[in-house]
Amino acid sequence: MSIYLGVEESVLRDLGGEHTAKEISQQPRIWRDTIAEIVKRRPEINLFLNPILAKQKLRVLLSGAGTSAFAGKAMAPHLSRVTGRRFEAISTTDIVASPADYLAEQVPTLIISFARSGNSPESVAAVKLASQCLHECYHLILTCNPAGELAKLSELADNMLYLVMPEGSNDKGFAMTSSYTSMMLSALCIFDANQATVGRVDQISQLTEQLLDKQCCVMKELAKRDFDRMVFLGSSSLQGLAQEAALKFLELTAGEIVSVFDSPLGFRHGPKSIINNKTVVVEFLSSDEYTRQYDIDLLSELRRDNKAGYILAISQKKDDGAIKGNIIELDDAERYENIWLCFPFIVLAQVLAFFKSIYLQIKPDNPCPSGEVNRIVQGVIIHDFQSR
Repeated sequence: MSIYLGVEESVLRDLGGEHTAKEISQQPRIWRDTIAEIVKRRPEINLFLNPILAKQKLRVLLSGAGTSAFAGKAMAPHLSRVTGRRFEAISTTDIVASPADYLAEQVPTLIISFARSGNSPESVAAVKLASQCLHECYHLILTCNPAGELAKLSELADNMLYLVMPEGSNDKGFAMTSSYTSMMLSALCIFDANQATVGRVDQISQLTEQLLDKQCCVMKELAKRDFDRMVFLGSSSLQGLAQEAALKFLELTAGEIVSVFDSPLGFRHGPKSIINNKTVVVEFLSSDEYTRQYDIDLLSELRRDNKAGYILAISQKKDDGAIKGNIIELDDAERYENIWLCFPFIVLAQVLAFFKSIYLQIKPDNPCPSGEVNRIVQGVIIHDFQSR
């Protein structure tokens, strides 16, 4: 009998969490498959992208809805820095609601769409609106579904290229787990090829496998605690990660746990008011030495306040006593940039959300069986837009 997250498959099936547990657990394998696919298709990718990237004043948008949008938020700071280009994270939901605001600049534009199914109404509409509003627009579609509407659109247009994530990434569970990290890794491998090597991806995969072996029990015990508020904090790319972690917690607990996110510096400006003795705070600590100082300052302040029910720091390295209290550290001496920490860090957050769902007697594979929230968003009416 297979075991996922320390639980037998038959038990997971009875709890309604079989797919989600499998999809969290399989991510290191999916990442190795992802880099292998990118390496295989690199000539085709370069043939499409190189002429686009050579254009003057090129604008690059990272877009998606929900979790897919947060993939862009995590990626944008890193890709802007390492490429010297302008990468902007703008959700498809914003583009569709206000295309005249977000698609006003008439410069060559590359839109990178993250889409698990490729069937979300906003994802399809955003691509069509971009073609309607922009004089020169190109699309790179990262999807987990080769039969989705976005993939079909790409096959009919020479200004579009779509890449399908490895088999198994199109999550059967409600929450995006494998799909989120595989699409994010694909973008990283394409636009930061110097760092995103087969060796680097294998290192991160091994680190995550070790975390799953060693820390599942820690997350399981934390999930048992009596709390009804959850706060995730992170800076730069880790702020995008914190937003995704908060959504994962909200989704898998069917809204029973109020979950929010912020940056460590921003948290003091009002949002800190959420903390009481039934609040768990998780802070993702930056690997950047300068930024890390602010992260540790906030962590120390929260501990001095002594109001939160539980505070957990997740970090790559030890700080020789600078960090007091509960901390999870990666078992690796190499220093990784924040974007690489996103992968093992989010798996820990997924595991925590999964077990809290179980303890609340909610089925992780389908936390909202009444249908108000669905795996693929429903009920969206796309209205005609007339360019002004």
